Formats: sequence, structure tokens, C-alpha cells
Amino acid sequence: MQKPVIVIKLGTAVITNEEGVISHSIIKKVASEISELFHTHRVVLVSSGAVGSGKVFIQHYKGSITERKAAAAVGNPLLIQLYQKHFSKYHIPVAQALCERHHFSNRFQFVQLKETFEAFWQNGILPIVNENDLVSNVELKFSDNDELATLIAVGFDAETLVICTSVGGFMDDAKNIIPRVEKIDSKVMGFVQTTKSSLGLGGMTSKLTFTRLATSLGIQVIICGLKGKGPFADALAGKNGTTFVSQASNLKARQKWLASGSITLGTLSVDKGAAKALQQRRSLLTVGVTNVQGKFAAGEVVQIKDEEESIIGVAKVKLDATAIRDGISQKNVLAAHADDIVIF
Repeated sequence: MQKPVIVIKLGTAVITNEEGVISHSIIKKVASEISELFHTHRVVLVSSGAVGSGKVFIQHYKGSITERKAAAAVGNPLLIQLYQKHFSKYHIPVAQALCERHHFSNRFQFVQLKETFEAFWQNGILPIVNENDLVSNVELKFSDNDELATLIAVGFDAETLVICTSVGGFMDDAKNIIPRVEKIDSKVMGFVQTTKSSLGLGGMTSKLTFTRLATSLGIQVIICGLKGKGPFADALAGKNGTTFVSQASNLKARQKWLASGSITLGTLSVDKGAAKALQQRRSLLTVGVTNVQGKFAAGEVVQIKDEEESIIGVAKVKLDATAIRDGISQKNVLAAHADDIVIF
């Protein structure tokens, strides 16, 4: 029986200080923790920190796309060398995997990516994943590493996604960590604070968006911190952070690939009638589309939002963005076939 897949995401604020310097003690602790998980899981580590650690070498750094690319190019080897140093103590070789969005949106490239990771696991190698900032442009970038980790978890059929944060979990209004969340509803969203750290790209809103996607597709999500002697073991035992319960999912591999390529280049907003029809596994007609955002071609995967701006699914569209906009006035043009739609 194959070991279950676990994806662990470390945010910039978790592994660096406010100046962007990587904490050696944190990396040492992470290596120790993951070495224990290696006995029971196939592990993927998604690690931020490359830009944060590399920007100190960029004069007068202001955070532009070009400066971020340069900082990442400097910071990535520093980060991977540090991981290599500490994992070598446990005889675990590491591999740097720099991903781009087309690795998920293109089915052929996604299958190749998945096969490469299988080779890593078969040979006892830990893949350490980050975005390929050097070549990704602003339109093709992941929104943050929460998204990248979620797409890997969904696409690789992970059992658990662990998102490590500096706040240690998901908090209520009294700043107490909620240990367990059965469903992300309006009450849960009401606790979200819109603040974010000075180093990270996304705050708790981002984390909940992708947590909702992952749990709806059958993946348990744990948002936790790194305090304590065994933070990952405690998290899996429900003793550290917040556990978001996975929902039942019977999606096939291709449908999960569709979902893993979600949150991409475009968005289709739909009215209540279309949202209800999609829940009944019907096709999407342009009559139900109220707005089209982004640039995408026919055959690409886009996200679907309802009238409340919640992501309710993804679809591989039959038409490009312009054709769907033009088709809205024609009412009955097919935008996406039912077989190419996944509703969360």
C-alpha cells in the first residue's frame, strides 16, 4: 500500500525574520520534523523565503516584479543549500522543483510533473517546491505559495495539506485559535483579518480561499505554527493549529487535474440560475454568465464565481474570453460542457 501524500507549505514569515534573513534554527527544526514524516508519508515541501532572503542583495529594493525576479534568483540557491545541509543529517537528499503555471494548466506537462515527483519519492528524495519567479510574468504568476501548495495537493491527490503560519492557526475574534472547522461558511469568514505580514504575499483570506478548494476536493487542511517540540506530529493529531475537515469527494483523476489547474488566467461570474444548474451537473451557457475577467483561450481552465464572489468551481471552456463576452448577448451559446466542469 502506497504511503499517503502530505504537502507542507512554509510561509516567508515563518522561516525568516523581519529583515528577510532565514532562520537556521527553524530550518533545522523543519528538517527534523519532516525526517520523521518520511517514514509514513510521501512528502512535498513548498517553501517561501527565496525572495525574502535574496532581496538584501538588491540595492534600493522596492519590490517591483523585476527586483523580485532578481531577488529570487539570488535567494533560491541560498535557501536550497540550507535545506540540503540540514536534511543531509538524516540522509535525505533534496531536489529543487521550480514550478510555473503551465505545469498545471497543460495536461501533458502536469502528468510529466507528477511522474517526476513519483521518481523523487521512490528514491527517498524530498522535493522542495517554489515558483520559478525568474521567468514567470505577472499574468502567469501564482497568487502566492498557498495557491501553489494547494494545486500540488489537489493534483497529486494528497491526504493532507499543512500550511504553516506565524500566527499558529485560524483565530476567532478573541484571538483564540479555533481547533477544528467543519465547514468554511459566512461565520468562519467573518473571523478573517485582512492584514498580512510585511514579507508574505497573502494573508488569511488567501489561505481560506485555497483551504476551501482543497477541503471540497477531499483534502484535510491544517493551518498551524512551528512552536513546540513536534509541531507537525501535533498538527496531524489535532493538537496544534486548526484542522479544516475534508469533504467527501468522488472526482476522477482528470477532474482533479481540472481543479488543480484552477484559479488561472480567467474568471466567469454566473447568476443564481446558472449556479444552480451547475450544481445539477449541467453545461454552462453564456446566458448565465454575467461577467468575464482575464485573457484566456478556448480549452483553458478558468474559475467560476457566483453572485457573492465565491469560487464555486472550474471549467475547461469551449470559447476564448472574447467569444464568451460576445456570446452573452446571444444567450444560448455553449461556454463549457458539463463533462468539463468541476463544482466544489
